[in-house]
Amino acid sequence: MADLLNVQGLATQFQTREGMIHAVNGVSFKLKEGETLGIVGESGCGKSVTMMSILRLIPMPPGKIMAGQAIFQGKDLLMMSNDEIRHIRGAQISMVFQDPMTSFNPVITIGRQVAEPLEIHNGLTRKQALERAGEMMKMVGIPNVEERLNEYPHQFSGGMRQRMMIAMALICTPQILIADEPTTALDVTIQAQIVELVKRLRDELGMAVIWITHDLGIIAGMAQRVLVLYAGFIIEEAPVKELYAHAQHPYTLGLLNSLPRMDEMGYHRLTSINGMPPVLLRDVTSCPFAPRCTYKIEHCLHENPLLRTISPDHHVACWVDPATGKERA
Repeated sequence: MADLLNVQGLATQFQTREGMIHAVNGVSFKLKEGETLGIVGESGCGKSVTMMSILRLIPMPPGKIMAGQAIFQGKDLLMMSNDEIRHIRGAQISMVFQDPMTSFNPVITIGRQVAEPLEIHNGLTRKQALERAGEMMKMVGIPNVEERLNEYPHQFSGGMRQRMMIAMALICTPQILIADEPTTALDVTIQAQIVELVKRLRDELGMAVIWITHDLGIIAGMAQRVLVLYAGFIIEEAPVKELYAHAQHPYTLGLLNSLPRMDEMGYHRLTSINGMPPVLLRDVTSCPFAPRCTYKIEHCLHENPLLRTISPDHHVACWVDPATGKERA
C-alpha cells in the first residue's frame, strides 16, 4: 500500500516572553492510503501542533516551522505558497477541531458554511453546493435537513454541531481526514456515535484518518497503528494490537495502566503517572520522561534515546527494557 503522507523531521517552535517553546521535535511518520493512524499523549505533548504545522495553520509569528518535510502527492506541504496550501486544505486534507462551537461562524447559517468548500474548491454554484450540503448532512445523520440548512450553529446541540463539522470536512471527499480530539466535549453516548460515524464514512469513502486523542480506549477500536507522543517526540510506534499487548515504553505503560479494565474482577486501583510534563523552554539533552520514570537508569539522564526497532513495525525510544528493568542491548 502506497504512502499517502510522509512526514520527516518536523520541528515547530513558538517564541514567547519566557523563551522559545520547543513544541514539536523532529517528528517523523508515514500514513498509508485508507489507513487510520492514532496519535495519543497527554495535553501539551505536541499532537495538535504537529497536524496544524503540516497544514500550515499555526500562527506565524509566534510559531515557526524550523525543519522537516511533509510530502503529499509528491509535493512538500511545508514549502508550498499560501495559495497552493489553500487548495489542499479542505479539498484533499480536512481537519475536524475539538470545539465545534468556536469553529463555526455564529452569524452565518450552518448550510452556507458546510456548502462553502464546494464553491471554493469545486466551482459549484451556491444552489448546487447547498444541495450537496444537504446530502452530506443526511449522510452524517442530521434530520429535517431542509429546515436545518437555514439554521445557525447555536441552534444545534454539541453532538449535532460535531456532525456538521464532519460533514463540512468531508464535503469535498478529501483523501485524509484529521480528527483533533473531536469527542472531547461530548458525553459518552454521543462520543460513541461520532466514532462509529467516522468509521462508517471512512469505509464508504475510502479515506485515510489521523485521529488525535488522549483516550487510548477510543484508539483501540479505531486505528490500525498508533504513535505515542511525549514532549514533542514520538516515543513509541506500533500496530494497535501490538501496542496494547506489548507496550515497551514506560510512558505508554503508564497510559495503559491508568485505564479502567472490564476484564479484571474485584477491586483494582487505577495508577497515575507521577510528576508533571516537562518544561519545553530548553533543548532536550536527556530522556524527557526520565524525571517521572520508575525505570530510569544513569544513561537516561545524559542522552535522549532515538527510536529503535524492537520487532517488525514496533519502534520505541527508551534505553530500558521494562520487562527486565535493564538497559537494552
